[in-house]
Amino acid sequence: MAQGSKPLPEIIDNRARVLVVAGSDSGGGAGIQADIKTITVLGGYAMTAVSALTAQNTLGVQSVMDVPAAFVSAQMHAVLSDIGADICKTGMLQRSDIIEAVCESLEVFGSPRWVADPVMIAKGGAPLLQKQAVGALLSLVVPKAYLLTPNMPEAAALMGRNVETLDDMKRAADFLMEHGANAVLLKGGHGDQDILYDLLATGSGFTVFESVRVESVHTHGTGCTLASAISTYLARGSALEPACEAAINYVQKAIRAAPRLGQGHGPLGHMAGETPILERSD
Repeated sequence: MAQGSKPLPEIIDNRARVLVVAGSDSGGGAGIQADIKTITVLGGYAMTAVSALTAQNTLGVQSVMDVPAAFVSAQMHAVLSDIGADICKTGMLQRSDIIEAVCESLEVFGSPRWVADPVMIAKGGAPLLQKQAVGALLSLVVPKAYLLTPNMPEAAALMGRNVETLDDMKRAADFLMEHGANAVLLKGGHGDQDILYDLLATGSGFTVFESVRVESVHTHGTGCTLASAISTYLARGSALEPACEAAINYVQKAIRAAPRLGQGHGPLGHMAGETPILERSD
């Protein structure tokens, strides 16, 4: 715990408290809205600090309204000083000052484990991270996160080279580990193979999760949902590897259960969730 930091409130009854710092999705498929649905369905208690407001639907992002970094901090401080958190999950942190504010706020309260989804580009292609903030993401978020969950394009942007194959994913994970990441789950859904490979890299090596691609356009919010599912399982006491595997399975079920809404990339069926009993961490 950092000098002068404030301890988190004593845990009397662990209710899997997950604080989400992310953007709002007016269409309800991704961002804060997907996070809350996922955490609730999987047995956690969701709290939020909104980092941006978006006007979007299944066809894409039409507009983004910035939230001042000081107000992001104020939301985090309000929650952490009273309710506390077992896990902090971050999504869209579009500016360097917001990234800095999140890091500082977590440090003040003793840094609950941090699952960082480096949201950089929306499903429709709209940028969700300023170019000048990529350096802050690499230098501040990567070394502090308990788990980083980039997809292939995000890993490529961070590494500065294409990520297309499983070997590329391993090189990208090595790159992020060399930059201080505690663990990396590199998501393979942006590949074009029928079999998907999600790669978990930790200090002890690689674990590859293999799954069959679900052919669907209703995949909006898969990254947000996956990171929030992992966060919930971790907050409930799971070890990292089974939490990642259970979260991947949940997302696949949610894609199959999609309500088929909208004219573009529709939302997942978050109510497909279950709450399996997982191997607990030590």
